[in-house]
Amino acid sequence: MIQLSDCALPSLGAEPHLPALPVTEYRCRLDDVVRKMAARSLDVLIVYADREHSANLEFLTGFDPRFEEALLLVAKSGDRLLLAGNECMGYLPDERLDIRVELLQELSLLGQPRGESRTLRQIVSEFGVGRGVQVGCVGWKYFGATLGEPPATAIEIPSYIVDVVRDLTGEPSRVRNATDLLMDPDTGARVENSASQLARFECAAALTSEGVRSALEHVRPGVEEREVERHFHPAGLTLSCHSMVSFGDKAKRGLSSPSSTVARLGDTFTMAFGLKGALNARAGIVGHGPEDLSPELRQFYPAFAANYFDVVSTWYEHVKVGACAGDVFDAVEAKRDSALYRFAVNPGHYLHLDEWVHSPFTRGSRTILRSGAALQMDIIPISVGPFCYINGEDGIALANEGLRSEIASTFPAMWSRIQLRRAFMTKVLGIRLDESVLPFSNTPGWIPPYALEPGRILTISG
Repeated sequence: MIQLSDCALPSLGAEPHLPALPVTEYRCRLDDVVRKMAARSLDVLIVYADREHSANLEFLTGFDPRFEEALLLVAKSGDRLLLAGNECMGYLPDERLDIRVELLQELSLLGQPRGESRTLRQIVSEFGVGRGVQVGCVGWKYFGATLGEPPATAIEIPSYIVDVVRDLTGEPSRVRNATDLLMDPDTGARVENSASQLARFECAAALTSEGVRSALEHVRPGVEEREVERHFHPAGLTLSCHSMVSFGDKAKRGLSSPSSTVARLGDTFTMAFGLKGALNARAGIVGHGPEDLSPELRQFYPAFAANYFDVVSTWYEHVKVGACAGDVFDAVEAKRDSALYRFAVNPGHYLHLDEWVHSPFTRGSRTILRSGAALQMDIIPISVGPFCYINGEDGIALANEGLRSEIASTFPAMWSRIQLRRAFMTKVLGIRLDESVLPFSNTPGWIPPYALEPGRILTISG
């Protein structure tokens, strides 16, 4: 049975510094991509990045372009060449990665100098792109049959790049979408993470969750959204998405940025804060309890919130190393009361440097969840009755015994925080967790439906 309980959220701490990622790990990732290229019979891989879509390039090199675009060329021989614009030439990957670098000024912003670099055609031709060569393009998404066009040759990176490459190969079909090499939910290189990468995600998750907790605890009638957002402290880490805070009718546009809108008693609120590797979100009512709701919500919202927490708990109790993602979907769908809400998106997804990598949580999915996966409990309910929200997004990792042992020995403070979070979820909230589930958020499963009573949270009794 789901109930409201008076429970204090313990202080769980955070890593004072973002853990370093060894250069050797980037080397292994690049080598792994070359092996995946060979399996796909690709001669050259072109990895595109811009400010919004930098995760794949950063995963491989530690480099994310600032202001500009960038291209990484990888040959089946292992040779690699990074093309960067004017401003990024002073912001390049670690030299120990042995990545050659060349200036390509067309990647720069409008109006900047263009007279000091070779053309893209000259560069990629010299790199080996020519007649009969098989080229894979990596951007930020790939496509399925629903596109209505052949998905293998549907490429999302800019046409000024694709046009040149297709012309050089002499056969457009030789230039194919290869984004799945990194982002496929079953075989993608970014689906399984090392202990070092997970430590960085956990550091980010502690910051985002503490920021959301602080922001929620400062919600009150009369406060502006912008005042609440000031409690999000990135501590120098890079945002993975824009910050979100909304009150009242503006919360219907849930992705909105903070404004001068003021909270009123009985308002719906939403908020979210994301850094690379983590995102936390909460939504609910600006009030103390049902007495602060409108008459139409007094009966609807308590049942809405309770069923939502039942679904969330079910998700946590079914994810584990070796679980089938389709089975997780079926379990949460069976708990959802369709008379109250529908799911806005998939119930959960893979999380990484980008907030959403892919989601295996679909009906009929046969994807097996593996050790090293970073997942987001991202269940967004859309009311089918009167307008209201509740939400409680947090991140976890899945780890088998070997990975858990490595984390415990290499990152003991992180391991201690994970154990405290597990204890809170199991002993206070009543959620049964498999031993492979590692909560990264400092607000693990903590969902206060009424912002003015943050100590009253949803729990499972009995």
